[in-house]
Amino acid sequence: MNSDHPLDMHVVGELREIMGEDFCVLVDTFVSDSTVRLADLATALEDGDPEAFRRAAHSLKGSAGNLGAKSLMELCLQLERIGVEQRLADAPPLMASLHSRYQQAERALRDI
Repeated sequence: MNSDHPLDMHVVGELREIMGEDFCVLVDTFVSDSTVRLADLATALEDGDPEAFRRAAHSLKGSAGNLGAKSLMELCLQLERIGVEQRLADAPPLMASLHSRYQQAERALRDI
C-alpha cells in the first residue's frame, strides 16, 4: 500500500467483495455518521467536555478502521487519548488535520 494513500486497499477490497453492491451504502453510512461525529468532536471541544470528546473520537476511530481509513483512524486514536487524559487544549491543531484526513478518506472511498 502507498503510505500516502488514505485507505488500506486490502481492507477496502475485502469489504467490496463481502458487501457487493451494498458497498456504496456502507460508504454513505460512514459519511453520514462521520459528519455527526466531527460535529460532536467540535461541540465537545467547545464545551470543554473531555468524555464526550473521547466518545466521539472513539466512534469515528472505529468507523474509519472498519473502512480501512488507517491514517484517519490513527489520528482519531490520538484525539481519543487527548479526551482520556483530559488534555483538550492539545486538540485544536489536530482537528484541522482530522478534517483534512477525513476529506481525503471520503474522496478516496467515493472514487472506488
